[in-house]
Amino acid sequence: MSSEAKQILTTDGIPLEVSLKKAERKNKVKAFLLVAPLLLFLVITYIFPIGEMFTRSIDDKMITNMLPKTFKEMENWDGQELPPEEVFSAFYYDYKALVEKQEHGKLGQRLNKEKNGFNSTTKRLFRNIKRKKIDESASFKEQMMKVHKNWGKVEYWQAIKRTAPPYTLAKYLKGMDMYYAADGSIAQVDEDRRIHRILWLRTLEIAFFVTLFCFAMGYPIAHLLATLPMKYSNLLMICVLLPFWTSLLVRTASWMILLQQQGVVNDFFVMIGLVADDNRPEMMYNKVGTYVAMTQILLPFMVLPLYSVMKTISPSLMRAGKSLGGTPFVAFWKVYFPLTIPGIGAGCLLVFILAIGYYITPALVGGASGTLISNQIAYHMKTTLDWSFASAMGLMLLTGVLVVYWIYNKLVGVDNIKLG
Repeated sequence: MSSEAKQILTTDGIPLEVSLKKAERKNKVKAFLLVAPLLLFLVITYIFPIGEMFTRSIDDKMITNMLPKTFKEMENWDGQELPPEEVFSAFYYDYKALVEKQEHGKLGQRLNKEKNGFNSTTKRLFRNIKRKKIDESASFKEQMMKVHKNWGKVEYWQAIKRTAPPYTLAKYLKGMDMYYAADGSIAQVDEDRRIHRILWLRTLEIAFFVTLFCFAMGYPIAHLLATLPMKYSNLLMICVLLPFWTSLLVRTASWMILLQQQGVVNDFFVMIGLVADDNRPEMMYNKVGTYVAMTQILLPFMVLPLYSVMKTISPSLMRAGKSLGGTPFVAFWKVYFPLTIPGIGAGCLLVFILAIGYYITPALVGGASGTLISNQIAYHMKTTLDWSFASAMGLMLLTGVLVVYWIYNKLVGVDNIKLG
């Protein structure tokens, strides 16, 4: 019997295998079309912005395009002493072209981020070019050094040379208080200017302790919610959810009123004799205020995952543990607590990730000692307008969160997370 005769055909004469493959492809297309809107949403709101941030953080083509002649002449300069006349001449003509196109201001602002004082230095050169005080038949090196003394300092030319590559990791190094030296090596900034490492460590510290405080307060609350009768449990749940119904700014402002030196908390301490009226503790514009406000705001994110897990644990398990000779504590530790680990993992991970990127509360109640890395990102976005540096620190923060998530997955396992 031939192979064609052995084939099973459908009612319309098509081989069954071909018909099944066609139906499977059709189902795959339908499934893809169903998830396509969500996929498009993720690409537009998540993938594309992150890609744009990464591009902005390493893109340094602006100066490369503005000073083409300068960088060409700098290829033969070792960067140890003042550059030769050819580099000065090339920079003058590049800068003059920018003045004619009215783009010189952008160059000065960008170079000023690389080396303080560059903006005023280029502005002085701009005024001399506009007033036609530069003799193009004479030495540009001598004339520019007379225009501003900074043109005679080798570190300013080294700063220009560092911006030659169109792509650079300088912003990421700056986020860790490091920079590219004149010889291309990586060096650390002066000790009195190392602020970003302190901010990173402080951010991790505050996020860790806020998570710890939320767990210490949230675990008994979730246990009460899971074990109390329904009428009391519902009332307590309303109290837990109440912060979600209140604006974040309102809650933060309330803590500012409560924690200030003449606030309600200090008045209560004075009333019960815990502290003297002239020795009220400072609980605002420091870490104390940050801990208190962030713990209260993030507490529901710990309680709800714990409650969702505890609600599924049968009370008979604890009774069985006690009946087998265990004390209440032993029964809790050996039976009940291990069953709540999925909720603990979900709550701790959620609170830590939210705390590590918190911005509004530390900005209002934290002061200088409570400032986190997110506040520094906002500062460069709004004040200095150094978006490339803000993008680099934002991606570093995102990478840190992903590392935390990866470590949690290795130690506990993401499959054990339960949010409800």
